[in-house]
Amino acid sequence: MEIVNIGEEEFVRALLVKERANPDDEECAGHDQNATFMVVFSTFVAVCGSFVYGTAVRYSSPTETGIMDDLGISVVEYSLFASVLTIGGMIGAVLSGRVADLAGRKCAMGISEILCIIGWLAESLSKNILWLDLGRFLVGCGIGLLSYVVPVYVAEITSNDVRGSFTSLHRLMIGIGMAVTFIVGSLVSWRTLALIGIMPCLLQLIGLAFIPESPRWLAKTSRTEEFEATLQQLRGRHADISQEAEDIKEYTEYLHRISNDGIRNLFQQKYVYSVIVGVGLMVFQQFGGIKAFSFYATMIFESAGFPSKAGTIAAAVVEIVMASLGVILIDKCGRRPLLLASSAGTCLGCVFTGFSFFLQDLHSGKELVAFLVLVGVLVFLGSFELAMGGIPWVIMSEIFSINIKVSAGSLVTLVSWFGSWVIAYTFTFLFEWSSAGTFFIFAGICAAGTLFIAKLVPETKGRALEEIQNSMTSQE
Repeated sequence: MEIVNIGEEEFVRALLVKERANPDDEECAGHDQNATFMVVFSTFVAVCGSFVYGTAVRYSSPTETGIMDDLGISVVEYSLFASVLTIGGMIGAVLSGRVADLAGRKCAMGISEILCIIGWLAESLSKNILWLDLGRFLVGCGIGLLSYVVPVYVAEITSNDVRGSFTSLHRLMIGIGMAVTFIVGSLVSWRTLALIGIMPCLLQLIGLAFIPESPRWLAKTSRTEEFEATLQQLRGRHADISQEAEDIKEYTEYLHRISNDGIRNLFQQKYVYSVIVGVGLMVFQQFGGIKAFSFYATMIFESAGFPSKAGTIAAAVVEIVMASLGVILIDKCGRRPLLLASSAGTCLGCVFTGFSFFLQDLHSGKELVAFLVLVGVLVFLGSFELAMGGIPWVIMSEIFSINIKVSAGSLVTLVSWFGSWVIAYTFTFLFEWSSAGTFFIFAGICAAGTLFIAKLVPETKGRALEEIQNSMTSQE
C-alpha cells in the first residue's frame, strides 16, 4: 500500500508542476482555441436544457388560478402539484450521474428531454389532478437529470479561460426561462403554456444530433480515436491539441488505476475536501432561502402591501441583468470574489426583508414596509443571480475527478433538490410563525455561507480541470 500511495503523490506533484510550468504559453494557447463555433453551438444546445429547467420551475406560478378553476382542485392539491416537481427532481438527481456515465452526456440530455416532453403533454391534456401530478413528476425527473449533466458537459468541452463564463450560462438560461414563463403565462392559458414548454425540449433534441460527445467521457470509455477527433473538432481544425489530449489521457488512465466510482469512494480522506466544498455550496445555496423568494414572491409582496405584479416583473428583470453580469465577470474576477459578494448580498437582502416585516409587526408606516420589502427581494434575487445561483454548479463540474463524478455529482445534485423541497414545503409554515423571524433565519444561514466560502472554497479560474481536481485531492 505504501508504494501505491507514493506513486499517487508523485503523479499529482508531477501533473501540478507541468500545469504551472509555463502559464504564459497556456494562456496564449487558450486564447487561440477558445470559443470556436462548435464550442459555442454545443453550449447553446446544452443550455436549451437549462431553459427547460427554468420554464418547469416557474410554471406553477402564473397558472395557479387557471388550473384550480378549470380542474376544481383545492389549495392543498395545488400545493402538492407544485411540490411534486422537486420530488421528481430528487429522483432524477439520484440517477443523473449514473445515466450520464453509462449512456454519455448527450444521451443523458436526450433522455431528460423525452421525459420532459411526455410530462408537458400529460399536463396540457390532463382532465384531473392525477394526470397533472404525473406530468409534473415526469418533468421533475427530466430536469433533475438536466441540472447535473448540462454544467458537466459544458465544463468538459470548453477550454480553461472560458469555462467559467460558458458553464455559468446554465444559470442565466434558467433565469431567462423563468422570466419568459412568467410573462407568457400571464397571456395564455395553462394548457397552452404547457405545450409551449415542449418547444425548447424539441430544440435541444434536434440540436443533440449535431454536437459532439464530451471528449473526457470518450477518454474515460477508452474511445481514443473518437476522443482525439472530438477534441480537435472542439478546439478548431488547425489547433494543436497534443498537450491537452496527452494530459486528459494520462490523468484518465491514472484514475482508472487507483479506483472505480462508487459512493464509498467519497468517504476516502483524499476526497473529503472536494465533497465538503460541493455539498456545502449547495446547502448554503438552497437553505439561504432562494425557493422562498422565487416560489412565494407574490405572497411576500402582497403581505407587505406592495403590488405583486409590479414586484415580480421587477424581480425578473433584475434576475436576468445580474445573471448576465455574472457570466461576464466570472472569468475576469474569478469564482471566489463573486461568491463572497453574492453571499453577502443575499444576507443583506434577507435582513432588509426581515426588518420590513419587523416594522409591520410594530405597525409602522405601510409605505416604508412596502419599500423595504421591494428593496430586500430585489437585493436578494439580484445578489443570488450574480453568483450563488450559478457558480456552485460551475465549481461542482470542476472539482470532482471523473472517477468519482458519478456518485459525487449525484450526491451534490440530490442535496440541492432536497434543500429546494425543504424550503418550498416549510416556508408557508415558517412565515405564519414569524414573517420577520423567517427572513432573519435565512440571513443567518447566508452569513454562515459567506464564512464557508471565505475559508474553504478554492479559486478555479483559468485552471485545467485535471489541475483543479489534483489540487483538491492533495489537500492535507
